Amino acid sequence: MNQHITHTLLRSAVATGLLALAACAPAPIYKPSPSTVATAPNIVAQSPDRFADADVIWGGQVVEVRNLADHSEVEIVGYPLDSSQRPKLANNGGWGRFIAVMPGYVESFDYPTGSLITLTGHLSGARNGKVGEADYVFPLVSVAQSHRWTADEMNAGKSNVSFGIGVGGVIR
Repeated sequence: MNQHITHTLLRSAVATGLLALAACAPAPIYKPSPSTVATAPNIVAQSPDRFADADVIWGGQVVEVRNLADHSEVEIVGYPLDSSQRPKLANNGGWGRFIAVMPGYVESFDYPTGSLITLTGHLSGARNGKVGEADYVFPLVSVAQSHRWTADEMNAGKSNVSFGIGVGGVIR
C-alpha cells in the first residue's frame, strides 16, 4: 500500500478514536448563569459578604446530612470540577467545606457519607461552626438542583488505556 495512503488512514483512525473518547465523556449538567461566580468555598468563607447573592456550581464529597424541621443541610467538602462538572478528588485535600441547604427532607440513605455530588444554587450567607475542635466558617448554598454521581458516571469517558515507556518484569 502507498505510504501516503497508509499515513492518511492512520491519522483518520487516530482522529476518529479521539472523537469517540470525547463523545463518551458526559456533558456539563448545569449551565452557569450571568451571576455564577467561579470561586472556591474556602475563598467565599474568607469574605462571605463579597459573594452575597452570587450563584455557584460546586461539587464535592458528602460529610453528613442533617434534617431539620423545614429543610435539610448537607455538609460537603468541596473539590474542583472537571469539564463534565464531576468532582475531582485531589491529593492535596479539598477546597473547603460548605453547607448545601435543601428544601424539605433529604434521605441520608440517598446521600451517604463519601458520596460525590454536584449542585447549583445561590449563596445565602455563611455560618460559624466547627470541624472537630477547629472553628470554621461554612458558606451556605440554597440548592436549586443537585446530582449525586454514581461510580459508572464518574468513570464515563475516562480511558482505560495508558501509554508509557519502561521496563517491567515478574518476580517469581
